[in-house]
Amino acid sequence: MRRLQIIASSATVLMMPFVTFAAFNPNGGEFGNLLANILVFTNTVIIPFIIGIGFLVFVWGMFQFFIAGGANDEAKEKGKSLMIYATLGFVLIIVFWGIINLLTQSTGIAGEAVLNTPKVIVP
Repeated sequence: MRRLQIIASSATVLMMPFVTFAAFNPNGGEFGNLLANILVFTNTVIIPFIIGIGFLVFVWGMFQFFIAGGANDEAKEKGKSLMIYATLGFVLIIVFWGIINLLTQSTGIAGEAVLNTPKVIVP
């Protein structure tokens, strides 16, 4: 476990120059374009896909609770727990989606300029 922490912190420290260069480069650079592509892909493909899966799990839990578990208390409990987990999943997905949108809006990746950003002036 300690070795994994050392590797993760070393990778974070080594990536800092790339992140700062992506933030201050007007065009974003290659790393900035990679970050933009990852965030856009996450926002437009992955999160709607996960929301769809969560919806299917919720519907399956409703089916088990109301229809399949008519007289079976065990099936009702299973359906109830699936609906609860799907609802918690929706909340977590929406929070994750909000974080992704916050990152894209605050870094200017979403296409809007961020006001009052520091500029690097090279003599």
